[in-house]
Amino acid sequence: MITEQQATSIIENKVTVVGTDGDKIGNVGTLYFDDETGRPDWVTVKTGLFGSSETFVPLEGASLSGDTLTVRHTKEAVKDAPRMDADQHLDLDQEAELYRYYGLDYGAGTGTTGTTGTAGTTGTSGTTDRDSHVADDTLVRSEERVDVGTRRREAGKVRLRKYVVTENVTKTVPVTREEVRVEREPITGADRGRGGAEIGEDVAEVTLHEDEVVTDKETVPVEKVRLDTDTVSEDAQVTEEVRKEQIATETDRDTRH
Repeated sequence: MITEQQATSIIENKVTVVGTDGDKIGNVGTLYFDDETGRPDWVTVKTGLFGSSETFVPLEGASLSGDTLTVRHTKEAVKDAPRMDADQHLDLDQEAELYRYYGLDYGAGTGTTGTTGTAGTTGTSGTTDRDSHVADDTLVRSEERVDVGTRRREAGKVRLRKYVVTENVTKTVPVTREEVRVEREPITGADRGRGGAEIGEDVAEVTLHEDEVVTDKETVPVEKVRLDTDTVSEDAQVTEEVRKEQIATETDRDTRH
């Protein structure tokens, strides 16, 4: 059980709440004290992104070591606990619902009487309506601190897709062809000795050749393309509204003469 001295230490310091599984649940938000006994019964834990929400956790069986408060419940159990307004006084029904959820015996050895069964707070993070027991002439001034961290999330997907395009390829190749040429030679004596000439029709023929351009295509691998990632670092600015308490003096003095 957390003592009142330990409760004061929790109020004045930044305390981290850890579950029985060893996982960090969050930071302490507000301590709630039993209205009748004055003992600390509940603590709210700031969870979610930037501690945007607070969840009630019972202090029964909890232990404080330095700046670490270990509670008797797992991080998962605390995360699924009923949500209550941390800025208001816990009424009987709310406290009873929390006791039922955490499997505690309401009103038996829990620091509540079973008749009022309530806990009080000023609604300011880290302070309670019983802070005055520190000293009659002392107030504990508190303020909110912003803890900024990062978490990894999926930003998108990139795919490699192969598709076919068509383009024209022009190449130059040398070609040859045969052309006919007519040659004329005078008749020699040997030609006359072969016999007399006759008048009539005759045909002489020669076969011409030329190169014909032919094309052939083959598919060959040319390169491998793969996806890889590079990590790029940059600074991101986050603006968050925080509250802090201010202390002013008031004098109740009779100024009449």
